[in-house]
Amino acid sequence: MSPHRVELVALADAAALADRAREEVLRCAAQAVAERGVFRIALSGGSTPKALYERLAASAERADFARWHVFFGDERCVPPEHAESNFGMARAAWLGKASCGAVYRVRGELRDPHEAAREYEKDLEREFAPQAPRFDLVLLGLGADGHTASLFPGSSAVRENAKLVVATHVAKFNAHRITFTAPLINAARCVMFLVAGGDKSPALRAVMQGRDNLPAGMVLPLNGKLLWLVDRAAAAGLVEDE
Repeated sequence: MSPHRVELVALADAAALADRAREEVLRCAAQAVAERGVFRIALSGGSTPKALYERLAASAERADFARWHVFFGDERCVPPEHAESNFGMARAAWLGKASCGAVYRVRGELRDPHEAAREYEKDLEREFAPQAPRFDLVLLGLGADGHTASLFPGSSAVRENAKLVVATHVAKFNAHRITFTAPLINAARCVMFLVAGGDKSPALRAVMQGRDNLPAGMVLPLNGKLLWLVDRAAAAGLVEDE
C-alpha cells in the first residue's frame, strides 16, 4: 500500500468512530457538491455504519441532502422490508428521515440475483453517463474473514475485472449476494472503511501488512484516497489512539 494514499485513524470506541465518520462524510459531500453539484455515495451494511447513518439523520442542517445520490455497495437477496436488508437498515436509520435527491436500491427480492445485478449496473451507468461510474465516496466494512462488501475469500466476485456489479454465491451462508466489484470500488475518489471490534483485529493487521491476499486488501483507489477509521479494539496497537 502506498503511504501517500492510505490513512488509518484509530478512535477510542465505536461511538467516536461514528462521530468521526459523520464528519468525514459531511466534508466529502460538501466538497463534491461545491465542485460537481452532486454527491454520489455508496453505503455499506452492518452495525457500525448504522451508527453513522443515525448521526447523518440528525445532521440535516449541515447537509444538502437534495444533492445526495445514494447507492449500496452490496445487498442480500431479500426484500427491502427484510431484517437482513442493507437498504432496509439504512432506510430505518437515516434515509426514511431525509429527502435525498436519489436513492437506488438493489432489487434483492428478484428470483434471479444475476438479473438484479444487471439491473443495478444499468442504474449506475445511467446515473454517471456519459462518464464511467466514479463515486465520490464508497463506505466499506471489514469481516473477520477479510471480506468487504460481498467480496468473500475464494468467491468468483473477487476475480471479476469487467463487470461493475455481480451476483455471487457465498458458500458460508449458502446464499447469493449482490456486490460492487473491486474495479468499481477502486475508481472512487475516496473509499472509507469503518471497522470496530477486536474480532476484526487479525484481518485488519493482515490487510495493512499486505498478507493473506484478503479481498479487503484489493481495495486501493487508483486515483483517490483510502481512509480506515477503526476503533481501539480493532486497531490492537497498530496506531496510537486519536
